[in-house]
Amino acid sequence: METWAWIVIAAAGVAVLLLLLVFALRRKRRQEHLQERFGPEYDRTVSNEGRRQGERHLKDVEQEHKQLDIRPLTPAARDRYLDEWRQAEARFVNEPEDAARAAERVVVRVLEERGYPTGVDTEERAAHVAVDHPEVVERYRHGHAMLESNGGDGRETENLRKAMIDFRAVFETLVVVDETAPART
Repeated sequence: METWAWIVIAAAGVAVLLLLLVFALRRKRRQEHLQERFGPEYDRTVSNEGRRQGERHLKDVEQEHKQLDIRPLTPAARDRYLDEWRQAEARFVNEPEDAARAAERVVVRVLEERGYPTGVDTEERAAHVAVDHPEVVERYRHGHAMLESNGGDGRETENLRKAMIDFRAVFETLVVVDETAPART
């Protein structure tokens, strides 16, 4: 074979290796971005759906999330929700299930007022919460699961207590007032 043919083959081989390296680096960068953005939610999603499908799902959620108008609560709205939360907690001793369901409703209403999707199921809402608050999204899911699993097994009050604790963690994260944001009325 001629020398120029070997040079062409070597150049083509180098080009293929460079393309593979670029592809691997882009995939690694995307993975690192999603892991940083979603935290534990990345591991959960990839574990449930597989790496490729899970990363695609998280990227889709991230793109949808960019279209939302997520905003902080106004101080007046924050005070209103804090009052509702205190009322739900005060009812827990006498009406634990009603109190836990009221706590979940308060969390959902706070999410909706802040601009998170309305009229969606718990999983879709949780996925959007994970974009901004990956540290508490599993608490949201767990609280919801405790409410749904509550029934006749002798652990009702304990499940409801766990739900209240989980919803409180989510609630406290969501009601933070951004003092730099302009007040909306």
